[in-house]
Amino acid sequence: MVHIFGITMNANKRLPYALRSIYGLGDKRVSDICSYMGISEKLKITDLSDAQISKMCRFIEQSYLIETELRKNQSYNLKRLLDIKSYRGLRHVHGLPVRGQRTHTNAKTQKALSKRRGIKNITT
Repeated sequence: MVHIFGITMNANKRLPYALRSIYGLGDKRVSDICSYMGISEKLKITDLSDAQISKMCRFIEQSYLIETELRKNQSYNLKRLLDIKSYRGLRHVHGLPVRGQRTHTNAKTQKALSKRRGIKNITT
């Protein structure tokens, strides 16, 4: 088991699949990291040396927002939308689709999620 950014990763997984378990790293970013490091994407985490792992961690910290920083940034952005009472912010609060989707026949998923999350209406 390898610990990177407080996440325990299975050492038998290949590098791209293991790195994707970090919140904020997807396919594109993982391939960018591997190309920067000059590492094949077919390697497993156990094949990397400690120096390579530490270099990779430094590169990720300097280049990308991940884990708690990213979650904090997203919550601040949502809070900003709510504070200025924008249309998008109000749609988030009411648990409705935000990006212009129709709600007459669709949006069942978003409505169900808002009920499950317990989002309450804000009186304006």
